[in-house]
Amino acid sequence: MTGNRGTSIKLKSVYKRLFQCYGSQHWWPGETPFEVMVGAILTQSAAWTNVEKAIANLKAAGTLSAPAIRELPLTDLAKLIYSSGYYNAKAKKLKALVELLGGYGDDLSRLDIWETGELRQKLLGVLGIGPETADSILVYALRRPVFVIDAYTRRLFARLGIKPDTDTYDEWQTLFLENLSIDSQLFNEYHALIVRHSKEKCGKRQQCEGCCLSKDCLEPKVHTSTGSRRTD
Repeated sequence: MTGNRGTSIKLKSVYKRLFQCYGSQHWWPGETPFEVMVGAILTQSAAWTNVEKAIANLKAAGTLSAPAIRELPLTDLAKLIYSSGYYNAKAKKLKALVELLGGYGDDLSRLDIWETGELRQKLLGVLGIGPETADSILVYALRRPVFVIDAYTRRLFARLGIKPDTDTYDEWQTLFLENLSIDSQLFNEYHALIVRHSKEKCGKRQQCEGCCLSKDCLEPKVHTSTGSRRTD
């Protein structure tokens, strides 16, 4: 897949309309880059409200740091993040993450020696960190220019008729990387806007009335009042 002028124009137009509709999202919610990393792991298969409870527990216990999590017994860590679900598995994932960071003295600035692609591979080598989590960490905690792909992105852009030939994470990511300026702030904001719009308008059940992307959507429109579909 290579950059395509028509696709580039469409992607930029979608971003512009989403930004006009919702404004800056100020993502990711987190006081420090390390907190963002923790949140990226805890939010796997979890509602953000439950993640916030888990992070609040870690803060209250004085354990929201790489050294503290490294020293904390696994069972105690699991109890603190219970609200995020899959807490035993996630405790192991957090332990694996802080072991990686420990190799750099828990100094995130020391990760700057790695090019983005190399750093991504290191993150993907950590237990429980897949492409979406790795890319969330890269763009939101480490300010690297990568585009996060999730179910919201796939659903929204498929409805807009903008999608790669092959439905894989890498192909979806390439679609954005090859047709937008490589800019970490743009990618940060764009993904946040996709999530906001998907939660408010373009979920599994569409809310088409007042949708700022409605004119380009290929799906039959849904009347909110009746739940019925019609083709405009």
